[in-house]
Amino acid sequence: MDLSTLWFILIAVLWIGYLVLEGFDFGVGMLLRTLPKNEQERRVMLNTIGPHWDGNEVWLLTAGGATFAAFPEWYATMFSGMYLALFVILVALIVRIAALEWRPKISDEAWRRRWDMLHITSAWVPAILWGVAFANIVQGMKIEVVAADGTVVPPEAVGASLDEAAHQLTGGFFSLLTPYTLLGGLVTASLFLTSGAVFTALKTDGELRERAAGLAAKLSLLSAGLGAVFVVWGQLAYARSAAAWLPLAVAAACLVGVVLTTRARREGWSFVLNSTGIAAAVAWIFMAIHPYVLPSSIDDAYSLTIAQASSTPYTLRVMTVVALTIVPVVLAYQLWTYWIFRRRLSTKQIPAEPAGLQMAETR
Repeated sequence: MDLSTLWFILIAVLWIGYLVLEGFDFGVGMLLRTLPKNEQERRVMLNTIGPHWDGNEVWLLTAGGATFAAFPEWYATMFSGMYLALFVILVALIVRIAALEWRPKISDEAWRRRWDMLHITSAWVPAILWGVAFANIVQGMKIEVVAADGTVVPPEAVGASLDEAAHQLTGGFFSLLTPYTLLGGLVTASLFLTSGAVFTALKTDGELRERAAGLAAKLSLLSAGLGAVFVVWGQLAYARSAAAWLPLAVAAACLVGVVLTTRARREGWSFVLNSTGIAAAVAWIFMAIHPYVLPSSIDDAYSLTIAQASSTPYTLRVMTVVALTIVPVVLAYQLWTYWIFRRRLSTKQIPAEPAGLQMAETR
């Protein structure tokens, strides 16, 4: 295996880490005003993700940074082509941080309600847009090779022109919105909702746990159904590799397992299976597009391959040494935090009166 292929796999692993871990963060946020019945229960839900959400976002930063360093043309083509959608995701993530940090600063119901609505919105938006983005990668985007003078290089001349030309999305923003990509948005939203409900059931106790478990049982059917349609459609219509049937089968088996375990109230197994299902689905995406990083829906000659997008061998060697040195430390620390904060929470541990300044004291 050459280093460019190794880093293609490592970037897939980073996206798996981000979507699995941030998935339940988004899910908890999406359910913040639906599942809890009072302020104490809302604070319990927020406390379940409180020690973890900022660490989970590191996976996104690392995935983006690794793509920039290991595959600069992949990064440039993808981020320029999806600029508006990725900008909206970035704004939503910033708003979500503000909502989490500023909500408890003032003890006022109206203040908390406003931040809760912003939190909910900023959880739904990326949950949908990430699905749309990854579905576009599977489906292929309207990418062409464009010369320095702005002319499109004919497919048969691509190989000889790549030194002076670049891959570009020429279809415009609305070419990213198709029935398949919109289905992808629904799939990630439903998977994250299920993950949030399962995580809440796993991390809480009392009535909130019971409601979360009941909701997870219902949502698991939705996410399994939508997920099955998405991956089978993608495999039959767009996948470049028959080997992608393997992670597809794993994802399908895991989502069926989530349906069964949520009904049996086995929250631990439900969380493991749902997380594994998301991981297998992401693995399927990367395996389905191999050996490309960005397939073109116009002509395969315009598709950006791993070899075309990768950095120099020296850069990849340096990155590999750094990753082998630092990543185990980061993983150990994050696993330690999950172990330390492993206990269930309930409203009995939450003070009746919320902390924070009175509104009058802020004037």
